[in-house]
Amino acid sequence: MTQPFALVFYERLMPGSQLVNRLQDLNYRVLTVTNAALLAATAKREMPMLLLADFESQADVRTAIEKIKADPATTHIPVIAFGPDDKAELLAAAKAAGANLVMGESALGNHFPQVLDQVLQLE
Repeated sequence: MTQPFALVFYERLMPGSQLVNRLQDLNYRVLTVTNAALLAATAKREMPMLLLADFESQADVRTAIEKIKADPATTHIPVIAFGPDDKAELLAAAKAAGANLVMGESALGNHFPQVLDQVLQLE
């Protein structure tokens, strides 16, 4: 059986590495991207089952997500955007960019398996 495959974008070590570890614990194959400029091209080339993106990044993650959602080849990829719980403006920007599910990082950490199930059922 083929392992599910996730693409994870982050620049902050925490919570990015924690999410990678949790995905691997759930038997996902994970590819990390730390350069937002490469995110859309990587998603198109690798065709992950889902994408998790940290919106706290200093990079222009919003533009990358907009490109992914605008491209017919990648629009189907579910995007989970996360950021600090106290930065609602970042989460609103993620939703506006086209993320399928947007949440604070504490909620994502506390409900990770359920969040994966939910976003994968949306598609």
